[in-house]
Amino acid sequence: MNITMRQLQVFRAVAKYLSYTRASEVLYLTQPAVSMQIRQLEETLGLPLFEKIGKRVQLTGAGQALVGYSQRIAEQLEEMHGFFTALRSGEAGTLRLAVTSTANAFATLLLARFCRLHPGISFSLDVSNRRWVVEQLANNETDVVIMGKPPDEPYLLRERFMDNPLVVIAAPDHPLAGQQRVALSELSNDIFLIREQGSGTRTAMERFFTAHGVSLKTRMELSSNEAIRQAVAVGLGLGVVSLHTLELELATQRLVVLDVEGFPLMRHWYLVWRRDKWLPPVAEAFSRFVLAEAQQLWPLRQVQ
Repeated sequence: MNITMRQLQVFRAVAKYLSYTRASEVLYLTQPAVSMQIRQLEETLGLPLFEKIGKRVQLTGAGQALVGYSQRIAEQLEEMHGFFTALRSGEAGTLRLAVTSTANAFATLLLARFCRLHPGISFSLDVSNRRWVVEQLANNETDVVIMGKPPDEPYLLRERFMDNPLVVIAAPDHPLAGQQRVALSELSNDIFLIREQGSGTRTAMERFFTAHGVSLKTRMELSSNEAIRQAVAVGLGLGVVSLHTLELELATQRLVVLDVEGFPLMRHWYLVWRRDKWLPPVAEAFSRFVLAEAQQLWPLRQVQ
């Protein structure tokens, strides 16, 4: 059935005014053009839509039924127009976001704030280690990634948006707690709790200590920063984590930051996406939000 939007528009006008002349005036068409559109529509449906009783134009039963259908079609078209207008502006659509587990502590707060400002959007959030989020980018399984140092791949674009200071943490009763300018050599007898292979924090930590000729003793490999914070808090060893993950533990004094030579080890947070990917407007809107707001929301805290 080949019915055009123009035919339905003309039909609704004639049905509203019950006048071909008035419909032609409203639509800026000639009366013969209006009559032709109605005639073609009736031929397609195989039924008359209007009948003339005396000098009055009236709807037939088929015409009355078509009024309901055409109104619903018009409403759906208007809804579709509004949706795609919102989609283009970033006010609708689904954001596919992946973040490294280290970034999860603040990335979820950023996402929550963004969603409050853009209530029409939906999102999927995947929290994984660095190796896995890079694989998601390679497989085009996510729109945007928040992570530490991105891989140097030609198919990726990146935008740095915030400092990421890595610090050495300890339980409050650790012998080095409260000491100033702890030398790296003083850590050689301590046990360190480390992240799993593929973690960006672990890579940065190992490179730093290797470059300074310090061999670390490791007792336990853990798969999340939360697990490391909990293990350090009960005295199982020291850890190296992002300062941005410690707000609760520092506020409740469950952990302390050691004043270690060479720390904070300054890294950065990045937004990363594929160079060859069309970013949905909602992903572009989220990226603009992060670049504009993240540093103001999490100013670099001074480590004592």
